[in-house]
Amino acid sequence: MAYEFKPRGVCSTMISFDLTDDKRISGLKFTDGCDGNLKALGLLTEGMPAEVVIEKLKGVKCGRKRTSCPDQLAIAIEQAMSTDNS
Repeated sequence: MAYEFKPRGVCSTMISFDLTDDKRISGLKFTDGCDGNLKALGLLTEGMPAEVVIEKLKGVKCGRKRTSCPDQLAIAIEQAMSTDNS
């Protein structure tokens, strides 16, 4: 199922991804932000279990910010999974 998430406190303005039936990440794309780094994040997370991505990325900070694009992705996945479970 496809999801879109509007991140807060980061340069990226939108995160979109699919969550497969077996709860794996697919087709991750960020709008705006650090283009090369975020493309790499999409490639690295492709096919990974959602829980593993959350575990690895939640709490990552960007410089002096309290969050980061990877942290916002973890939040987006958590929300997508909670929506899937309801």
